Amino acid sequence: MKTIKIAGVSEHFNLPWHLCLENGEFEEAGIDLQWTDVPEGTGKMCQMLRNGETDIAVILSEGIVKDITAGNPSKIVQIYVESPLIWGIHMDAKSKYQTLSDLENTKVAISRMGSGSHLMAIVNAQNEGWNTTNLQFEIVNTIDGAVEALSNGKADYFMWEKFMTKPLVDNGTFRRVADCPTPWPCFVIAVRNEMLEKYPQTITLILEIINATTAEFKDIPSINRTLAERYNQKTEDINQWLSQTKWSQKNITSETLNKIQNQLFELSLIDKKVLLQKSCIAFSILPFLCK
Repeated sequence: MKTIKIAGVSEHFNLPWHLCLENGEFEEAGIDLQWTDVPEGTGKMCQMLRNGETDIAVILSEGIVKDITAGNPSKIVQIYVESPLIWGIHMDAKSKYQTLSDLENTKVAISRMGSGSHLMAIVNAQNEGWNTTNLQFEIVNTIDGAVEALSNGKADYFMWEKFMTKPLVDNGTFRRVADCPTPWPCFVIAVRNEMLEKYPQTITLILEIINATTAEFKDIPSINRTLAERYNQKTEDINQWLSQTKWSQKNITSETLNKIQNQLFELSLIDKKVLLQKSCIAFSILPFLCK
């Protein structure tokens, strides 16, 4: 049995992985898939891939593209969630600020540099016509850290997935003032190059198992109630989230990669462009998955 380490955020998007693990599907295929929840998000997972702390990461597209461009020895083997991520823009419920425009030139809480919350804060600033060089950042690591930073005034707003932060809006901790969807598919599956070279068939089998589940995920009986219970959500919110979310079983295209890279370059988040088709996509390792 091969041991493979995988990391992802503890969010509703990743329930298909946990269902497969709980049902013993990877074990039946001879794979000891060891899942690690990473509340710090994409920036931390990029570091884990680099350090060999994880072999696979279910990770935000813009974050892993940025890090591969900076030398992360990993490749994207497929898109995991095709639909955009809806980033909610939150402030403390008692904040003196009232609207999104009020937040220009204030401090944004981020999980860490290079994380989705960092990159999307810059994308949002560009969307609003703000001077992105004026952005100030407070590193908070987790959602709990953001709650503390916003409540004590160390930061003024925080961007995170809209539905995962909805309970904090409902209980009066946060006030959400706007949404900012990603202009590309939100989650991809990235694998360290070493694992792709050593165990291509195992990686392929893992993808086949998870893809079979995501293809039918919305049809699982009472899946909305299961999601609501596991992730402390209201069923009506989960229903809305399910209607907006589309999982994928296909590889990312070079056009999408270039779109992400071009925007990162425009925002000075990367200092060079690379030939992403060769450096990002595992065409040579898994050609049958990259149609």
